[in-house]
Amino acid sequence: MTLQEYDYARESPSKLAASCLLLALIMKNLGGWTPTLEYYSGYCSQDLHPLVKRLNFLLTYQPHDKLKAVRTKYSHRVFFEVAKVTPMDMLKLEEILKSC
Repeated sequence: MTLQEYDYARESPSKLAASCLLLALIMKNLGGWTPTLEYYSGYCSQDLHPLVKRLNFLLTYQPHDKLKAVRTKYSHRVFFEVAKVTPMDMLKLEEILKSC
């Protein structure tokens, strides 16, 4: 989704990928940012928090008239229906990120 959002063009691709991974880990309740992830990504959890919040905001308030093909594709079983995953509540996300 960020590929078509100009605001994300200035972000480093590695930081964007790391932030997406952290958000996915939190959304799926799979834990947080581990020392191994920090070592291999080069980012500590606190470096990613602002971008994680922006990504969740993008998921929460996504325009439904754009990206229909992307949403349809990733709503399929083959892609684990990730387009149907409910975004995190912003306050709950903030609380979880503070504990990371």
